[in-house]
Amino acid sequence: MLAVGSRAPEFTLPDQSGRDVSLTSLLNRGPVVLFFYPADFTPGCTREVCMVRDLYPDLVKHGLNTAGISPQDASSHTAFRARHNLPFTLLSDPDKSVIRMYDVNGPLGFGVRRATYLIDPARVIRDAVLADFRIERHEEFIRRALAVSRAG
Repeated sequence: MLAVGSRAPEFTLPDQSGRDVSLTSLLNRGPVVLFFYPADFTPGCTREVCMVRDLYPDLVKHGLNTAGISPQDASSHTAFRARHNLPFTLLSDPDKSVIRMYDVNGPLGFGVRRATYLIDPARVIRDAVLADFRIERHEEFIRRALAVSRAG
């Protein structure tokens, strides 16, 4: 996992519609909550993205953009978004190049670690959490980001 205070690596990945999205384009609208998750349609990941979906109106209200990254392709992301009414961008990283750049590749290269970063418009990682099985830690992390955003 990348260290808090370090510079977030730039990337460009296709979104659920096949359009290229860069970290810079996400940051053009303000800070970003960028989360990595193992796979569409799995029970834990479904719980995680639905939690983010439920917090999304507050994220938008406080100027925090949101995007998720996993190895599935655009068609899987499109179906996953539709099934769970996900309003945020899902990015496809099938070769796991960005997953490796952000140091969240699974043990021995298998899978993806569940991680969430808060990245400011200068591409500095302001906070981060790594919790593979404790999804509530990701919710706490996002709620903290919202509290900081409200205060600042």
